[in-house]
Amino acid sequence: MGKNNEILYLLLDDYADHEPVFLSTAVSCDEKGMKSAPKYVNRVVAPTLDAVRSCSGFRIMPDYSFATMPESYAALVLIGGYGWLDADKCSPVVGIVADALKKGIVVGAICNAASFLARNGFLNGVRHTGNGIDQLRLWGGDGYTGESGYVDAQAVSDGGVVTANGTGALEFARELLLLLDADTPERIEMFYRFNKEGFVGMCSM
Repeated sequence: MGKNNEILYLLLDDYADHEPVFLSTAVSCDEKGMKSAPKYVNRVVAPTLDAVRSCSGFRIMPDYSFATMPESYAALVLIGGYGWLDADKCSPVVGIVADALKKGIVVGAICNAASFLARNGFLNGVRHTGNGIDQLRLWGGDGYTGESGYVDAQAVSDGGVVTANGTGALEFARELLLLLDADTPERIEMFYRFNKEGFVGMCSM
């Protein structure tokens, strides 16, 4: 079973620790501090229950392993990093993504994780972006036939799949928050603009 309000962040060793920050913070906090009754909760899933190491050297303890993760949840968010370079190590994720999409669960992928989706054919039927069309072609190989759906943008949402390039963590968060109906569109836009323009920029308007 599982909780349909859980957002699962799938992390591999050497994950990019800056990429989930905007989304996870918006889920748990607002301008007043920690939310007392958040609509969603953040959870980490990894290959095992051992600590996962980020590319900066930070370590985080997963809530679930691939073997113990729930069957139902709100969203699966694949965080980029260098672990996606090893096709064999990340091969179990193919089935996890396929199962999520079959169930209509929102799937997000940023940076190299978007390239992973391309390599395994998950982007062929949706508009998408990533770390440039050249990388998607390189990583995708014969599995990537969706080049006509590529959009040169920071983040793209289509068909329940959100993709972003490695510099688009904020836009990635915005698209996922909107897709999940995590707050009103106006408040999500305020969150986006505050983080995009900064405190001084917002206060001077």
